[in-house]
Amino acid sequence: MRPTRLTAVAALVLVLAAAPRGEAAVPRLQTAGLQVALSARGLYRGPIDAIAGPATIRAVVRFQRRRGLLVDGIAGPQTRRALGRLGRPLFGRRTLRRGMVGWDVSVLQFLLLRSSSSAGRIDGGFGPRTRAATLRFQRRHGLAADGIVGPRTRGALVAASPEAVRRGLNRWSRRYRISPGLVRSLAWVESGHQPQVVSSAGARGVMQVMPATRRYVERILIGRRLPRTVDGNIHAGVAYLARQLRIFRPNVRRAVGAYYQGTAAVRRHGLYPETVRYVRTVLSLRRAI
Repeated sequence: MRPTRLTAVAALVLVLAAAPRGEAAVPRLQTAGLQVALSARGLYRGPIDAIAGPATIRAVVRFQRRRGLLVDGIAGPQTRRALGRLGRPLFGRRTLRRGMVGWDVSVLQFLLLRSSSSAGRIDGGFGPRTRAATLRFQRRHGLAADGIVGPRTRGALVAASPEAVRRGLNRWSRRYRISPGLVRSLAWVESGHQPQVVSSAGARGVMQVMPATRRYVERILIGRRLPRTVDGNIHAGVAYLARQLRIFRPNVRRAVGAYYQGTAAVRRHGLYPETVRYVRTVLSLRRAI
């Protein structure tokens, strides 16, 4: 197969083989670093979106030809070394702090942007704006706010990515034997799948779980504390939804309404007009999210 005709699926091997353990679960994130390095050399003019599409692969091929490297469209170790400072190291291999430059800083900036903590231009340089964005992210996620990206901050950034959120929603849906489409649509209506969202009433995270609801889930439904992470929030929300589905079985409308309105209120008063609109939106999105 000619390298210029590699498919997007095949392009996932761009960096997967060399990705550090723990980051291989979301290999496409590494592609943001590749795109920045290629953009800096005038070879890639598309968006920094971490999607290893045809434009990214063509840019790799052009770079390899220019440098006399094996032309395979894959950003392996030799190609990354040839890209210079922005070609290494892969995200996850070192602690990041102000003053550093590299592929991993580009991925960090991409993740900060995706988490609504924009570091400004994605250029692979850990400057004041990247540090300020890191501090915002750390405070928002209850991490030590030191502006340094170590294992905990890195893990929280990866967990907050749309891919990781979707995987978490699907995984806990299957664990509780709920339609993944229903869980994803409910989470979308609640937060837009954004882990950092906190409502005026104090509901938090992807599933917009209230503190009292979380305590109920931990003490009554699960019997243990859940981690204060994106995945822990999703687990709590899905467990609570599963409880509503059991209580109101087989009426999915009332169960979804109870997630929003509360179990007792649905039993006493039925669905409020606002809740009816909420349920209608959730159910209409089951096949679209």
